[in-house]
Amino acid sequence: MRRLRRRLLPVSLVLVLVMLVLTACGGARTSGGASGPGPAGGSASAQGSGAGAPVPGPRRSLKIGYLNVMDDAPAMLAKDAGLYEKYGLDVELVLFESGTDLIKAIVGGQLQAGVLGFTNAVTWAAKGADLKVVGGAQVGYHSLVVRKDSGIKTVQDLKGKRLASQKQGSTADIVLNGVVFRQAGLSRQDVQMVYVEPAAAIQSLAAGQVDAALVFEPYEQIARATGNVDVIYEIGKVWPFPCMVVITSGKQLATDREAVDRLLDAQKDAIAMLETQPDEAARYLVKRFVQDEEVRGPSGSVKAVDLVRKAIETQTFRWEISDQDIRRMEEIVDIMVSQGLLERKIDVKTILDLSWQQRAEKKV
Repeated sequence: MRRLRRRLLPVSLVLVLVMLVLTACGGARTSGGASGPGPAGGSASAQGSGAGAPVPGPRRSLKIGYLNVMDDAPAMLAKDAGLYEKYGLDVELVLFESGTDLIKAIVGGQLQAGVLGFTNAVTWAAKGADLKVVGGAQVGYHSLVVRKDSGIKTVQDLKGKRLASQKQGSTADIVLNGVVFRQAGLSRQDVQMVYVEPAAAIQSLAAGQVDAALVFEPYEQIARATGNVDVIYEIGKVWPFPCMVVITSGKQLATDREAVDRLLDAQKDAIAMLETQPDEAARYLVKRFVQDEEVRGPSGSVKAVDLVRKAIETQTFRWEISDQDIRRMEEIVDIMVSQGLLERKIDVKTILDLSWQQRAEKKV
């Protein structure tokens, strides 16, 4: 990996980026209590979609793992808007710095479920872990962001340039090499790869230490706030795929499927808010990403809640896993085999349990 020299950035941007690094990469931490902080600019009792009569019957406790990225918004919003509580769940959210660590916690029984990349489930299922994908969360949205002065207009122009992305073997890296580069006639060897976390990628881009970065939200919006970048590629538009999914263990389904079903009900409501009420969702989520009221860039200030709202609006959140999604999952497995990440191809359908989805679709 290339060593990066640090350069000074605007203080306001540094503060935002440091905050994002701390929240996204701070190891396993918990978000205790029955509900989150409530929406910014409103009272904690203004629960939006979380209002309503609770589900009858005994309450259930769950530990759910998540990553502090916009991809995992359904898990966070269900907590902050009181939706888990609405469905009779006492949920402890546990923050992880990587999908690898999160999936290990599910396999080891420290968590009952998690929202993370589909590729993690495939990797561990291939090793014999008893894991099940039980619902959808978010369609993959990764963007190639470049400096305006880089001369990069297309993916092909990345040849010989410095590109910041997540570590090898990550979902971002799998898709970058297996889809983005392949479609452009490039390989990993054609580009100077710099492997860093998304917040560091944006900081490196702003400092001129790299020419481009592959990132997801809200990091794209953070980059746009600097006013010095162009977006040249969005995989969600070119090659949409089921990136984030809800994963649990076969043991959890055997011992308390009802708790998992309630989790999925709550996140389904959260996805409805994200898709139809992004303003309200942003008010709940903003403090998870940006502590300041505004983010300042060369072109002026942007309200933090507006930045988060825009990040939500660029996403596609979806609780269903469609037949097309399953075919795309099979393509991803083929890519992972070709990249040497899997020794053999596995049948995707063996790790899917869509019984909750089938019942939910009948209610729609």
